[in-house]
Amino acid sequence: MNAFEREIVELLPRLRRLGRVLTRAPADADDLVQLTVERALARRAQWRAGTRLDSWMFRIMKNAWIDESRARARRGEVFAPEEEGERAGADGAAAMEARLAAREVEGAMARLPPDQRIAVALVLVEGLSYQEAAEVLEIPPGTLTSRLVRGRAALLAQIGGAVR
Repeated sequence: MNAFEREIVELLPRLRRLGRVLTRAPADADDLVQLTVERALARRAQWRAGTRLDSWMFRIMKNAWIDESRARARRGEVFAPEEEGERAGADGAAAMEARLAAREVEGAMARLPPDQRIAVALVLVEGLSYQEAAEVLEIPPGTLTSRLVRGRAALLAQIGGAVR
């Protein structure tokens, strides 16, 4: 395995996390990650050494998600429902509280419009700078800032302004 492939493997958890934000379903997120990695490997020559691989991969994922969303809309399909029992096995009240808080935030994220959801995910979850996120989304930084402000406000309103 070469350095490029090792970096992609290291990015898999972050890709999966962003995939879950975009698709709102674990199985669809895994499919999106697989498609993203396949496209990245096929287009390896397009990546410029010295640039951020994560931003490049996130852009590929965003474009793949848009392509898949459009295709599903044409086919009339819906995303698969979230698997039951996904978090079974954790013990204790603290673990239960953490799961409930995470589910509340996840639900609030899912209710955001897609443009706000991906902006919030890239900046607040994945830690990209505003400039990097704007480049991934191929929008002006001011547009990204606007989406973040609206997204944060909507999240705070939905979860009562108190993040646990």
